[in-house]
Amino acid sequence: MSVSPFYLCGPTASGKTALALALAGAWDGEVVNGDAFQVYRGLEVLSAGPSEEEKSRCPHHLFSVMEPTETMDAAKYAALARPVIEEIEARGKRAIVVGGSGLYLKFLTHGMAAAPPGDEQIRGELDQLAVDEIYRRLKELDPEEAAKQNSQNRRHLSRALEICLITGGKASLLRKNFEDSSRADQLSGIALSWPRELLAERIAVRTRRMLEGGAIEEVKALVAGATTIRQAIGVREIEAYLAGEMTREECEERITISTRQYAKRQRNWIRREDWLRSIDGTLSLEEQVREVI
Repeated sequence: MSVSPFYLCGPTASGKTALALALAGAWDGEVVNGDAFQVYRGLEVLSAGPSEEEKSRCPHHLFSVMEPTETMDAAKYAALARPVIEEIEARGKRAIVVGGSGLYLKFLTHGMAAAPPGDEQIRGELDQLAVDEIYRRLKELDPEEAAKQNSQNRRHLSRALEICLITGGKASLLRKNFEDSSRADQLSGIALSWPRELLAERIAVRTRRMLEGGAIEEVKALVAGATTIRQAIGVREIEAYLAGEMTREECEERITISTRQYAKRQRNWIRREDWLRSIDGTLSLEEQVREVI
């Protein structure tokens, strides 16, 4: 059997952890984290990390390895994950990379995009503009890229426009060149797929269980210097609840809505990754394993 890594992707709450454990048992494999926030210590409940019992069933890597005050991005993640995967393969085991953080997995599977470094002057100018104006300017310079972006995601829009302004070209062309450099024919992986309504129900149930299972205490314990980790869905909502700015019910509702929106972005990313084979998430675990193997 090939020991090349296997990628198990899917939107949040789609059942990736259970399937990863089943596949690790079938293949004598080891699980490698592919989630942006499960790398941190202190948010194991809120980030839906594997439990201690689940981690005891097979070796797990890159879970809870970063301090809350450390910063993480896709490039740093890929630099951490590659030697871990190589070490697993060197022992004749199979790495099962599990996650739904699209950019992190993209950097790991396709390499880094050759994007230009940021320009402080341009960023300063863009910071003064309303998000609608940034979107309008991006549509003028690169309509193809604008069509792929969330019109209210200021950070992503600003970066795309910044690339256009720095290079005098189009961010969409850079993206296309990045995607064309894919090693898709060498990649092996699946994505769990759920009907939208059923996934929304699972997200609502999991959100409630997180709040009841220690997520509030995790956020309360975060130190002041934690920055990147505070971008995790639920942190700001729980902090607002702890500050008396919203009720427990409002907090739960907002986390659920934000998680559903995130799941939609994850599904959009998965659809663009032609090398990922779709597996029906509503199948039993045994049926999913058979479909994969």
